[in-house]
Amino acid sequence: MATPTAAAPRTNRLGLAILDYKGGKTTLCAGCGHNAISERILEAYFDLGIPPERVAKFSGIGCSSKTPAYFMSRSHSFNAVHGRMPSVATGALLANRTLHGVGVSGDGDTASIGIGQFVNLIRRNVAMVYVVENNGVYGLTKGQFSATADPGSTLKGGDVADLPAIDICALALQLGASFVGRSFSGDKKQLSVLLKAAVAHGGTALLDVISPCVTFNDHEGSTKSFSFVKEHGEPLQELSFVPAFEEIDVDYDPGTTQEVTLHDGSHLRLKKLEAGYDPSDRVRAMSRLMESARGGEVLTGMLFLDPAAPDLATRLGLVAAPLATLPPEQVRPSRAVLDAINASLR
Repeated sequence: MATPTAAAPRTNRLGLAILDYKGGKTTLCAGCGHNAISERILEAYFDLGIPPERVAKFSGIGCSSKTPAYFMSRSHSFNAVHGRMPSVATGALLANRTLHGVGVSGDGDTASIGIGQFVNLIRRNVAMVYVVENNGVYGLTKGQFSATADPGSTLKGGDVADLPAIDICALALQLGASFVGRSFSGDKKQLSVLLKAAVAHGGTALLDVISPCVTFNDHEGSTKSFSFVKEHGEPLQELSFVPAFEEIDVDYDPGTTQEVTLHDGSHLRLKKLEAGYDPSDRVRAMSRLMESARGGEVLTGMLFLDPAAPDLATRLGLVAAPLATLPPEQVRPSRAVLDAINASLR
């Protein structure tokens, strides 16, 4: 009797298997939403056929900032100090525009100690994916409220949040972000589409992902728990994504679907579930976020998108080649130029 042969592993357009995009074994708590996000990130880069060696991963400090170790171990990686990931990512991605940047942060790393750097990364529109794994608590330091905890939510010990929450998406919109989305770690389909669209976007693609902390913030009374988000989640639209290398041959009703061409030629389709919502209207996005917060909803989907907004490297007029590869005559001023500069200062 012949021994059945194992099926060949599925490969992407580069001929790489999903194992080529894996990372180390997670050390996070069993059931942590952050692990689901890591899986969706590696699947997005696998499906889009981006070599892991062309990806640069950035993080700060916190449970969320451990997760880049759990996907694409063949990629470049830099773990910055607490709250300082944006400046490190900005420098690296300006120095080498051939890299695909993905930053993973948390609600503490982004909305507390790192909020100043987050603000300037967003307004500069650095070309990178910025994922906030948002659980409303400081999981690495035993579950204190973070700045994104909603007023009235409770900790396991009974403490009640009494300060206004920072809405990361609303803040990004006010700062002029070109891509703002929100999802839930338990919504595989929506999160996968948003991540692929984020990778295809040409500027800072902010994804605020509600990711319940199973140890400190997954109980009744928490507004970041699995049960609360499932019960109160309200999607703006159904999403689908067609990468640039696939032929667009799907029929749809133009009256109910909006299609957006992204930076790399990929297409994001948004089938409206909410009448009148336009993801290119920044003011409407801000208003809708405020309405959802007042009504106790968790609004998810593609909140705002401006694919034509120039990224920082374009604004600065940087060359496409990595700066370290440029010959000295292209980066060092000549004697005549230096003499002219000195003469102008006399």
